[in-house]
Formats: sequence, C-alpha cells, structure tokens
Amino acid sequence: MNQSFADIIEAYKKTGADCGNLSRICAAIDLDALTGNLSRIHGRLRQCGCDVPMTDVIKADGYGHGSVMIARETEKLDYISAHAVATYEEAMDLRSAGIRKPVIILGYTFPYCYDELIIQDFRPAVFRTDTLAELSQSSERTGRPVRIHIAVDTGMSRIGIRPDENGLDFVRQAMETPGIIIEGMFTHFARADEEDTSDALKQFTAFRTFARTVKDELGLDIPVLHCANSAAAIRLPETAMDMVRCGIIMYGLWPSDEVDRDLVRLEPVMSLHSHIVYIKDVPAGTRISYGGIYAPDRLSRIATVPVGYADGYSRGLTGKASVLVRGRRVPVVGRICMDQMMLDVSSVPDAAEGDPVTLLGRDGGDEITLEELGSLSGRFNYEFACDVNKRVPRVYIRDGLVTAIE
Repeated sequence: MNQSFADIIEAYKKTGADCGNLSRICAAIDLDALTGNLSRIHGRLRQCGCDVPMTDVIKADGYGHGSVMIARETEKLDYISAHAVATYEEAMDLRSAGIRKPVIILGYTFPYCYDELIIQDFRPAVFRTDTLAELSQSSERTGRPVRIHIAVDTGMSRIGIRPDENGLDFVRQAMETPGIIIEGMFTHFARADEEDTSDALKQFTAFRTFARTVKDELGLDIPVLHCANSAAAIRLPETAMDMVRCGIIMYGLWPSDEVDRDLVRLEPVMSLHSHIVYIKDVPAGTRISYGGIYAPDRLSRIATVPVGYADGYSRGLTGKASVLVRGRRVPVVGRICMDQMMLDVSSVPDAAEGDPVTLLGRDGGDEITLEELGSLSGRFNYEFACDVNKRVPRVYIRDGLVTAIE
C-alpha cells in the first residue's frame, strides 16, 4: 500500500461507510500485494522452464488472511488451477461462497462427509485402504465418481503410503476400486526451506521413482504429480512436476531465514492496526500490568491499546515487542493482557489518544514484520498469522481503496 492505512480508512469513511468496528483492531489485507506475489512466483517458474499451474494453499482461513476473499481473488488467475485446504469444512466454506475451481483436501477426511465431498467434487488425499472402500460406497450412493490424490510419505513421516511394494499394492487397489479416479499423487518436503537442500532432493527422487514404477508396472500415468511447496517452488523449480503448491510465499512471508530472498520479491499481504485509547503519566517505579514485572525508571507516558492475546497478539511478546506510533517505534511494556496492552510513548511527545497504532506493517520509514514478531514471541511467522483470529475484522484493499470488510 502506498498510502497509510489511516488515510485509506479516512477516504472510505467519506463514502458514508461505517468503520466504527475497525477502531479497536483490524487486519488490512493488501490484494495487490497478494496478486503481485503470485505473479512474480509464477514468473520465476516460467523463467526456469517450469510453466506449470499453481495451487494456492488457503488452509487455516488462508493463513489468517481470509480464505474466501483470497480464493475470490485467485479464482480470476488462469495459472491457478485449484485451491488446497486441510479439512472438509474449509473446502465447504469455499464452495458455499461460490468458489468453483477444484479444491484439494490435503489432510485426512472422515467418513461422515464422504457423500457431500463427492457431490461437491472435492479431491481428498487418500492413503488408507478403508478410505478407498468407504469412498467407493459413497460413490455408489451418490452416483458420482470421486477424484482422489494419493499421498506418498517420502520422508515427512506424517501421512501417506510408502514408495515401496506395499505402496504399489495400494495404488493397484485404488485403480481397481469402483468409483475411484486417481487424479493426482503427491508428497511433501520436510526440509526444503533449509540451506542444504539435499534431503528435499532425496525425497523428490524417491517420489519421482515411485511414480515411474506406478507407470511401468501398473500402466497408470497419473495426470497430476505434485510435490513442490513454497520453498521448493522458488529454490528447486526442477521439482515442479505437473503442479506447484504455493502457500506461505503467496502471503509475502518467507518459509525460513535460510531461503535466499533475492530469488523472488515478496510483499507482505497483512498488516495489523489499532488506536491509542488512553494516555497517562506515571511516576518512576509505578508497576504496570499483571504481576508488576515492569516499572519505568523515570516519569513516563503510558498509552493503552485495546488489543491483546485474545486477538492473536501473543503474550510471548511481553517485554520484547514494539509498535509504531506516528512512524516511530515505541516499546510494549508490562505483560500483554487478554484484551489490552500498554506502550511507553515517552519518546513521542505529540502522541495522543485516538492516534493510529501499527502493530504489524509499515508506518513512515519503519516496518514491523511477521518474521520479527514470530521470532520475538518464540513462534514463527506462519503461526502468528494463523492466530490472528475471527475477533479481528479484515479490511481488503485494492488499488488503495477498501473493497470489502469482513
């Protein structure tokens, strides 16, 4: 966003819209940054000779960015062939909102949803023989086939068949099961975001070899083979195969500090904003917040902001984090509460009640990133973004204008 978030909201208010519910806290989602990231990632793949479709991973409510609004944006992109989620419920959220592209469910799905899963044409990950049998029964009841993606465990040790004779028998059984269409097969890299990529390349070799064995011994040429996650998409384009699963990087976040940031330019999609609701002068030695673990050593101006860990702003940031007020960093002081936290704004003498506060994002020449907040809180950027919960309204911005509020 070229404009400040405060300026964008002020412009939106002039249209007569009610923005009162954004005053306490809101997350701004920059749709231009989102599509820009995807375009540059796709461009890098093409430059590397890997002009394959991409699947956007929008599980966990789009990593906290709002899965439906993200899907509505990416649905327009011709190189996005499908959406990927973790659960049946997440897939239904998309269909209920009118999202029509295929939806792959990357985690285990339970039998209670198989009939509706088939009706909605979702693509489940399959790796258990009982799942094959139950899906076949649902296929018979609904009168429709089910397209599955077989999960292969090449080193993650999470879900998936092993790429061995037992795994080959499973694929054979899937081929022979009525109502089952094997549309895809995939694996997931455990260490593609590390400086040493040799482990990921071993997984890739194991997966590719297994796919060739399936073709040679069973005569099955699976249409969609996919294994490249975000880190592999930009570091190991040779693993692209038939499709790339693009997750964290589409949101402008890095898989790890070991991924070379010169490979592609990413812009953060989410920023987080609030306001100062109260300022008071406190004498030196005054205890602040629960436990009294912090007391200033001088007369200080303490500001209260109505945001806390119930909004996803981690209590683990106590004594570590800072925020931006009038473009300047000020420390968060005292323990972060469930719904409130305090700042020392002594270094910003003109700070006033009602001033915007940037908890995440850019204000003036400074920026607070999710990588910074994740590191300070003992978590990481994925987790922090996912924890910004439904209590926090999302404001969607395109071309410097508010397009939707959820």
